Amino acid sequence: MNITIVGIGYVGLSNAILLSQKNSVTLLDIDKHKVDLINTKKSPIQEELVASYLKEKSLDLIATTDKEEALKGKDFIVVATPTNFDPKINKFDTSIVDSVIADARSLNPNATIIIKSTVPLGYTDKISNTHETEKIIFSPEFLREGQSLEDNLYPTRIILGQTSKKAQEFASLLKEGSLKQDVQILYTSNTEAESIKLFSNTYLAMRVAFFNELDSYALENDLETKNIIDGISTDPRIGNFYNNPSFGYGGYCLPKDTKQLLSNFKNIPQNIIKAVVDSNETRINYLAQKIISLKPKTVGVYRLLMKAGSDNWRESSLLYLIDILIESNIDIIVYEPFMSNNDMNCQFNFVDSIECLNDEAELIITNRLDKDISKYQSKVFTRDLYGNN
Repeated sequence: MNITIVGIGYVGLSNAILLSQKNSVTLLDIDKHKVDLINTKKSPIQEELVASYLKEKSLDLIATTDKEEALKGKDFIVVATPTNFDPKINKFDTSIVDSVIADARSLNPNATIIIKSTVPLGYTDKISNTHETEKIIFSPEFLREGQSLEDNLYPTRIILGQTSKKAQEFASLLKEGSLKQDVQILYTSNTEAESIKLFSNTYLAMRVAFFNELDSYALENDLETKNIIDGISTDPRIGNFYNNPSFGYGGYCLPKDTKQLLSNFKNIPQNIIKAVVDSNETRINYLAQKIISLKPKTVGVYRLLMKAGSDNWRESSLLYLIDILIESNIDIIVYEPFMSNNDMNCQFNFVDSIECLNDEAELIITNRLDKDISKYQSKVFTRDLYGNN
């Protein structure tokens, strides 16, 4: 098959590698630097398995910034562009997805369009009606940043929002590229597939929020959080996983997906979804006050990233916590080797080394511990109890 994937991010790149093992795949992006990296078999994201596959595997994969070259004559066009939550309109901004679909329909009306971007509930049916076509299918993505390719090679499930022949064909392409023997394939309506995506991520956020609130309770009552979590996690109905406290859920997906789902409820009675959204702000504020009560003049932040093995700091809960500390006149310095003062407009400074962070800060906060910061643990404030994500 001839396939184009629009967007060189975690979703687009991992799908491109998966599909280019047995198909001809073109990656389209406006970022020439990313395009050039792909064409020289280098990864634009920090993920070891992605870098390994690009360098060592025989992939039929090219990248381009040329829209016509990428979209014309392809069997499938996969949309993997970002959709950020816009608080002004209280839903995802789908303008980039809209534009890609319009270009695809104009340049290649025979292609089947697969939407991998996360969209509001009902979006795919609405855009299909706008373009008067049944060739637009939603297929949700379930991957972890830093492990995106592994999650596509060993998928938990493959979901297509149609039962059509083209939907079955694309599901087969995903299955053929995977290394998992028995992959469950589900065919639903487009809106049901969109719902699976948003409800899945909201459940994960709810689980994070639950263990964070458990940790807040333990902190206030001078209890060992780990003892409580170990005790309740032995119940197989709860499970000993995804239970490590943090400064709040962050990353690109969970904050925006929970807000979008809440927006979709609108006139439908609910309590849990709003609580999941609100709980994150409560947690961040609570830990910020804990830090402020220690009266440090300078706080060092070790890594802005939410997850080990990732290079993504978007919507990091630490950024919101930092804002609260700055409002309390606490000086902030940050060690983040992937960033500098030129990368973002901020009220804090970056330092070049962990040693400098330790020398200048009275207290160091980090969302996740690793061996590099552990040597300074006497200064570290973290809620990481298990050393995992």
